[in-house]
Amino acid sequence: MTAQDSATEDSAIAVSGGPTGGRDDTARGRDNAPSPSAARSGTVLAMLGVAAFSLTFPGTAWALTGLGPWSVTTCRVVLAALIAGGALAALRVPVPDRRHWPGLLVVAAGVVVGFPLLTTLALQTSTTAHAAVVVGLLPLTTAALSAVRTGVRPSRTFWAAALAGAAVVIAFALQQSGGAPTAGDLYLFAALPVCAAGYAEGGRLAGHMPGWQVIGWALVGCLPLAVAGAVLAVSAEDVHLGGRAVAGLLWLAVGSQFVGMVVWYRGMATIGVTRASQLQLAQPLLTLVWSVLLLGEKLTPAAPIAAVAVLVCIGVTQRARVPAARTVRTPAADRVPEAAGRVPEAGDPNHPPAGANQDNRP
Repeated sequence: MTAQDSATEDSAIAVSGGPTGGRDDTARGRDNAPSPSAARSGTVLAMLGVAAFSLTFPGTAWALTGLGPWSVTTCRVVLAALIAGGALAALRVPVPDRRHWPGLLVVAAGVVVGFPLLTTLALQTSTTAHAAVVVGLLPLTTAALSAVRTGVRPSRTFWAAALAGAAVVIAFALQQSGGAPTAGDLYLFAALPVCAAGYAEGGRLAGHMPGWQVIGWALVGCLPLAVAGAVLAVSAEDVHLGGRAVAGLLWLAVGSQFVGMVVWYRGMATIGVTRASQLQLAQPLLTLVWSVLLLGEKLTPAAPIAAVAVLVCIGVTQRARVPAARTVRTPAADRVPEAAGRVPEAGDPNHPPAGANQDNRP
């Protein structure tokens, strides 16, 4: 595939800030916007992903009661990769095309290894409540990277609301740390662009294959390295497994690393990366609830205030106009036969996008 063909393909799948996600084009209007029913289902799926992610920090805190940070990170990848590999093998899913592997590598580096490791290191010194509010910056980071990747340009109102949420998070972090970021904050801030890149690229790839296959292949690709890392980490770190440590590790592997990512990528593929990313503004508030109920943490007055202020930004960003990316067709692209793998133009009912049939599989 030439660079020109690749650019045409990316333009064809960039819909409302994200890809088509393999949905039948009859569910979309001529302006490439999802139909109301598709938008509702996509929003529900994305919200289920956010709910799963809101338990990630409490699950990590539980896992750290019996494992070191490197053991938690590598073991969760091994377990999740075995589940994903089993599902891919059972359904006889073909290996993705070569052109998709660079994107899968970004997903693996971002959401399989980078974000889990950096946040686990942060939670050694930071409370889950504090970390949850800081990670509230993730929607803005994801939206920015998605805009660069897909060429979508959200409205000024959208960016104003997103920046307002970011300002609240930064002010909270500085207020809690006495005016200077802590080591935990530095880990968390470093995790943001890493995870955002994985989200944005995963949302794009979900236009070519079902979302569960995106995270599934990213996990399977990491399995050899994760197994070697787990052996080294478990032998080097202190391990004393208890009920909470096992429960936390299992949730990280099954709920956060695989199931949560499956519904999240499916939701992003339907309503767009930019809009879906703003639903994550609800994640800090949910995690605050779990930190009290599951960990018994005492919240400072600033934590719920900051979380609610950030949550208010969701309504503004969701109502702000996010234009659909236009499909750019070139003479060279028009001459490429569909048998050679050209992605059909979004909105063409006679030619559903790649993954349309696959995406209807259970």
